[in-house]
Amino acid sequence: DEWPVVYSRVMAADILTLAGPVWLGDNSSVMKKVIERLYACSSILNEHGQYAYYGRVGGCLITGNEDGAKHCAMNVLYSLQHLGYVIPPQADAGWVGPAGPGPSYLDPGSGGPENDFTNRNTTFMTWNQLHVARMLKDSGGIPAHGNQRSEWDAGCRFDFENPEHR
Repeated sequence: DEWPVVYSRVMAADILTLAGPVWLGDNSSVMKKVIERLYACSSILNEHGQYAYYGRVGGCLITGNEDGAKHCAMNVLYSLQHLGYVIPPQADAGWVGPAGPGPSYLDPGSGGPENDFTNRNTTFMTWNQLHVARMLKDSGGIPAHGNQRSEWDAGCRFDFENPEHR
């Protein structure tokens, strides 16, 4: 199990781009396992007392030979933002070859590396991730005051009865 090594690399990075295939119209079990392991470590706090992934940027690259790339990207990007990653605009890219069995992205004749749509979206994703990561780094990340209950003045914000409390 390489997770401890992988996790140390994740924590050393300002940008995390998860890449994986479409399997049966959904993310692969390996992609889901990575997201689950990220989630399992999400209680770790950064130096500001926020969840560990705050101030970091996420994105994804999806490949395959069946429909479902947008569905997979939606799931990955939602999961990353839920963990604290900032998701810039157009933070996903994908390549989906002809339906059914056939060549993978890098196989000769696949057309993957030459695909203008994929290359354009990968460039947009990369540019936006770099730009947002730089903005976060230059500004010191996301201010902690609004996402730490211990920092709130209880007398001015939540002094009302919760109508949802049952």
